[in-house]
Amino acid sequence: MCNCGSKREYLTQQHSTATGIISPAEEYANHNKSANVRFEYIGNTALTVTGTITGRRYRFNSPGEVLQVDSRDASGLMLVPVLRKALDA
Repeated sequence: MCNCGSKREYLTQQHSTATGIISPAEEYANHNKSANVRFEYIGNTALTVTGTITGRRYRFNSPGEVLQVDSRDASGLMLVPVLRKALDA
């Protein structure tokens, strides 16, 4: 017999921490935070792009600007022709 209800119940419970009370969903999100990826803008004017996963807006003000991008958004930004992964210095 499936015990699916207990998973749903777990997700609605709250857990206390030293900093306060967080839900299991927040706990999961914090535990799985992704590292950032650096992207360089190689276009001619300013550019604003929105991450497909996080919904975060990334604003490149000028050519050559490098921004830290959430790695969850990286695959979407790789599809933008005027953005490329920045070389590590």
